[in-house]
Amino acid sequence: MKIFTTLYDWTLKWSRHRHAEKYLAGLSCAESTFFPIPPDVMLAPMVLTQTDKAWRFAFVTTVASVVGGILGYILGFYAFESWLSPLIIDLGYGEKLALAETWFSEYGVWVVFIAGFSPIPYKVFTISAGALSMAFLPFVIASTVGRGLRFYLVAAFMKYGGPPMEAKLKDYIEYLGWAVVILAVLAYLILR
Repeated sequence: MKIFTTLYDWTLKWSRHRHAEKYLAGLSCAESTFFPIPPDVMLAPMVLTQTDKAWRFAFVTTVASVVGGILGYILGFYAFESWLSPLIIDLGYGEKLALAETWFSEYGVWVVFIAGFSPIPYKVFTISAGALSMAFLPFVIASTVGRGLRFYLVAAFMKYGGPPMEAKLKDYIEYLGWAVVILAVLAYLILR
């Protein structure tokens, strides 16, 4: 059963759509606030299919992601106590929220940078930054640098890897897909 190969082919098809750049921006913005799928899954195939627009796609992804991060910050700032905190606790994420608060108190703005660059769910930290009233300008700067580094790095790998990278990726997409699923399950079990 080749689930990830089918998904990969479908994503490549959509990456050539005439509105793909708008979809990329929407996905990037939503992921920074609430959506679980990272924009890398759309950015990478878009760069592979249109290498001449790699830096433009990285820029769009970065800007939209930071805008989404600002929306998450605003949501955390204004709606955390009344709406989000009870929801987080009801869903059983109270401990993760406490951990995020601890990280903010220990590492400050560096947490936003690290969450922006790494596969850690950035949305948790955008909302937490607002809820904890983190200084807004350092939040925006850390978000821009962290997200920009990540998305420009993805674009560079795809642009300079080109067709050989696409061929290799297609050969190993099933292994990579299942490895990510297994790692996600293990991370959930360990962090639970």
